[in-house]
Amino acid sequence: MEAAGHKCVGFVEIDKYARASYSAIHDTEGEFEGHDITNISDNVIRSIGSVDIITGGFPCQAFSIAGKRRGFEDTRGTLFFEIMRWATILEPEILFLENVPGLLNHDEGITFETILRKMDEAGYDAEWDCLNACQFGVPQSRERIFIIGHSRKGSRRKIFPIESGNEQANYERLKKINNLFVSSKTSFSNEKEVFSSVSKQACIPILSPGREQNKRVYDPKVILEGNVNPSGSGMNGNVFSEEGLSPTLTTNKGEGLKIKIREATKKGYAEASKFDGVNLSMPESETRRGRVGKQIASTLDTGCQQGVVNEEMRIRKLTPRECWRLQGFPDLAFDAAAEVNSNSQLYKQAGNSVAVPVILAIAERL
Repeated sequence: MEAAGHKCVGFVEIDKYARASYSAIHDTEGEFEGHDITNISDNVIRSIGSVDIITGGFPCQAFSIAGKRRGFEDTRGTLFFEIMRWATILEPEILFLENVPGLLNHDEGITFETILRKMDEAGYDAEWDCLNACQFGVPQSRERIFIIGHSRKGSRRKIFPIESGNEQANYERLKKINNLFVSSKTSFSNEKEVFSSVSKQACIPILSPGREQNKRVYDPKVILEGNVNPSGSGMNGNVFSEEGLSPTLTTNKGEGLKIKIREATKKGYAEASKFDGVNLSMPESETRRGRVGKQIASTLDTGCQQGVVNEEMRIRKLTPRECWRLQGFPDLAFDAAAEVNSNSQLYKQAGNSVAVPVILAIAERL
């Protein structure tokens, strides 16, 4: 938001580890700080004063297909009503909310209808769109619903749709994010690398083969699973198990080698090549699909069970730094958070975060 010219006046976060990272990354001096939003009284909220925008994401687990989808029956889902309590007190011109796509069809649309009705009762007209982070300069397939509430007392500029996939625009946004961190943190050297690359094919440089790698190999032998050539033979068609090593790399037609990844598809597997992303969670599942991303990672979760096929055709887990890069954070931001948190918390925070360039793209239009 600040990269788009907005100024933060306060934040609320119940997780003490997330607060530690937030305060390490941003200059929060003079800002309002809240912890448990349900314990903040109306009078305290009024003391914040005038604000133009309330932005936030009420926890997605209550509506996500990855969870039990209990919606407003889940105590986490009720935090939407806390956001609306703040909106009725502070009366900002804009509400800027985020959640998972499952919010739209949860409980046959009743949950989303309730959200729109509550916003309408508070004096806000809503528009929304589903945006994928991979269209905004980061190599992660991450679809999220963004809802903009316009106060009927203020301006009503339409925000959506937003152009996506514009490489030059994405490059400029990443530069804005980079420059914000370089200029705001005097303790950081301006010569320090911030983004390894802003290329659309960022999976290669951003995953930085050879640095901070987990060298674990699943099984010290080559396992040939099958051949995908019509003839059923030939080196170019060989598919190797994810549980073993790759054979010696060859120059055959430039096609390279592939690793077989179990999927619940007709073939029963997907082929992963060098620098492809691999979802490592529940590898023995017989119902999972879409485990392989072609030069892209699938959606990060709080466990960040994501891997990448490296140059040696081995699958390794992504590092916390790489997960933060997949959300669009510069290395400077990660370095600050890493000084105050463990790797497990850094993984969790990456999975809980929003993709920074997507937020900037929306914030530029607010």
